[in-house]
Amino acid sequence: MKKRGWKRSFVVSLCILVMPFIVLGCENEKNSTSNEANVSSEGDTGTNSDIARIKVDRFANILDLSANPTEEAHGVYETNKFNHFSDLGAWHGYYQPAKDNKKLLGGFAGPLIVSEEYPVNLSDSINRIQITNKETNEQYDLSKSKYIDLSSYPGRLEQKYELGDLTLDITLIFVSNRTALIRTNMVNTDEESLELDISWRGSVFNSVIDGNNTLDIGTSLQKDGNAIQVNFSNVREQWNYFATDEVKYYISHDKKINTEINGLDYISSLEDSVSLDPGETFETYTTESYTFTEDEFSQEQEKSSDYMGEPESHFKDNKQRWQGYLDKTFTGEKVRDFPQYQNAVVKSIETLMTNWQSPAGAIKHDGIIPSMSYKWFMGMWSWDSWKADVALAEFNPDLAKNNVRALFDYQIKSDDNVRPQDKGAIIDAIFYNQNSSRGGEGGNWNERNSKPPLSAWAVWNIYEETNDKEFLEEMYPKLMDYHNWWYTNRDHDNNGVAEYGSMVSEANWKTDEDGKVIKDKKGQPELNDEAIIEAAAWESGMDNATRFDKEGIGEDDVGVKVFENKRDGEVVGYSINQESVDLNSYLYAEKGFLKLMAAELDRNEDEKTLSKDASKLKMYIQENMYDKESGYFYDLQINDDGPETKLLVNRGKGTEGWLPLWANLATDEQAETVKDNIMDKDKFNTYMPFPTASKDNEKFSPSDYWRGPVWLDQALFGIEALQNYGFDIEAIEETKKLFYHAEGLMGNAPIHENYNPLNGKGISTKNFSWSAATYYLLYKNNILSNNPTTQDAFK
Repeated sequence: MKKRGWKRSFVVSLCILVMPFIVLGCENEKNSTSNEANVSSEGDTGTNSDIARIKVDRFANILDLSANPTEEAHGVYETNKFNHFSDLGAWHGYYQPAKDNKKLLGGFAGPLIVSEEYPVNLSDSINRIQITNKETNEQYDLSKSKYIDLSSYPGRLEQKYELGDLTLDITLIFVSNRTALIRTNMVNTDEESLELDISWRGSVFNSVIDGNNTLDIGTSLQKDGNAIQVNFSNVREQWNYFATDEVKYYISHDKKINTEINGLDYISSLEDSVSLDPGETFETYTTESYTFTEDEFSQEQEKSSDYMGEPESHFKDNKQRWQGYLDKTFTGEKVRDFPQYQNAVVKSIETLMTNWQSPAGAIKHDGIIPSMSYKWFMGMWSWDSWKADVALAEFNPDLAKNNVRALFDYQIKSDDNVRPQDKGAIIDAIFYNQNSSRGGEGGNWNERNSKPPLSAWAVWNIYEETNDKEFLEEMYPKLMDYHNWWYTNRDHDNNGVAEYGSMVSEANWKTDEDGKVIKDKKGQPELNDEAIIEAAAWESGMDNATRFDKEGIGEDDVGVKVFENKRDGEVVGYSINQESVDLNSYLYAEKGFLKLMAAELDRNEDEKTLSKDASKLKMYIQENMYDKESGYFYDLQINDDGPETKLLVNRGKGTEGWLPLWANLATDEQAETVKDNIMDKDKFNTYMPFPTASKDNEKFSPSDYWRGPVWLDQALFGIEALQNYGFDIEAIEETKKLFYHAEGLMGNAPIHENYNPLNGKGISTKNFSWSAATYYLLYKNNILSNNPTTQDAFK
């Protein structure tokens, strides 16, 4: 890896603003005073001994979690109306109550639960405390507290109330991938003794509202000793909701309670009143578990004595774990020079950790989903995972390794009973439920296409952080199988240059109005070219990019066509008629990462083969995919029956054109002209830089998915492309714009899926993992250092 140094100073302060009654996070536009507020010398560890330790408690409310949950979880773009907190791979999470909803105070709003593949709200507030002065029989009104603090910190939620003669503190953390632990603490601040009756109220929703549809989910409440159990019905709605009668949400108290249930509402009261002398403290603990199966439920029950018996050890462990994430992030002397980026970086970590998903259903390993805020993103996509893993490698490498494994658990093998012809392939997306071809009932599982080959990039970056040779040995043969699959199933003319396409899939057949497959005279399904072109675009990851428009542009552009790829006379897949510059740049880079791995593992023959193949591919891309007149790289249109090709300059410039620089395969002269295109304000150097289609592309649309919006992964590749060729001033200039021009990033707004290049407005969904990973990597490898994640095996 290249390592260059930078010294810069540009200070903007972010602070926590104390407003009357409520503490919230905010952005301060004024100059920073001193970095002393951001760091502490207490508890320095070996991982961060070279600077004062930046502590977890400094980062309050960097994401607004206030909410007023209803049965209708999703708003615009089928995205959750609110942001929530989760951790440790749990399939449920919580909000802070909206400050204007008095009813919700005294408990954490929600929970949000993932019903296998779909996020829904189970309650507005499932377990909130009520306190009554036994002597006066008056209930404390939390909304009239002298002071209310509803705050989130890395790894925990807190509520603090000052009630005149009593303070109330409530703190929530996750202690496992199925259970949250809540500590409730009361202190008598009066000069007289207090006698208190304490109870908790809650209710559950029994329906899910999704647009105009209302779905009955059949929830019910049940008493179980010192616990309240939410039961679920067997509901299998493929596109909206999944549950079985084994699913449980379980609220357990460490002290004896009496519970009364009235329909979907309950009240649980402590059996004994609480007596507090002046200055005396009362503390009680609650766990809330969300489990899918009887086995999971039993396992959490077995752990409950530990959660309740040694609760403070879990709070200590939680804080140490999160402090460890920060210690691994804020390393080196230069951290002191750039405090203004720290909130955004911690928000990135929080986003990734909330999107952590643990094994359940068909998912066998922990991993990161794109966003727990979006209805359709409750699974793991391959290239999303690789991008998250490169960032995770820095602060949570075990999770990064498992995320890689989660996708490779379903790598196609030669004896596969559905698609043995695709040996080595990594499928697009995995979910809790497999699809019908695998005997499941899920609709989101997708193996019609793969995704760009970035897994070796992820594995190598993980290895560089961990030096875990066993992991490298585990993954190397699998990575080689995947790499080779591109050439057996996606290289139509066998010239060592691949195309995007589709696997053989029933989703590619033509159907009639009733959904029945249309067959030809021989009884074979008729091919739907548009479905395959869609699959190819999905395989690129750039779903509706202008270069995949079927009709093409101009008279001499034949448009996007479909080729059959055959082996031994059998169709093994499909390619479209263009060799994509991004795909082959990724494959070139992958050869470099694989060569580095081969050297570590003493695979000398592999090293030689990879070097030889890389040299040929590099020359091909330089000579055939670069246009001297415009100074940019493009896809190459090919023919099914001859060597004639067309460089698709006519379809305009997109982010694919700087991938040769990211892969380190462009000449210096080519890199110079690509840099000029990147830095041109009428092309890619927009207010929010690196739009997915150049501003001068006739089909540029600033808010239309891959036809203009800024996707942070492509921006990362653009920054690293500049770094690779020594354009360091330009790289830091554009990095600053990515941080400061993204709507709300430096305040308490969520990190979005993509951004409008003209005004920086966040669009599509929010709390998006690879955007978070990008900001983390830009901070670590561009702001603090000059150390891109790219391959340097081929000089």
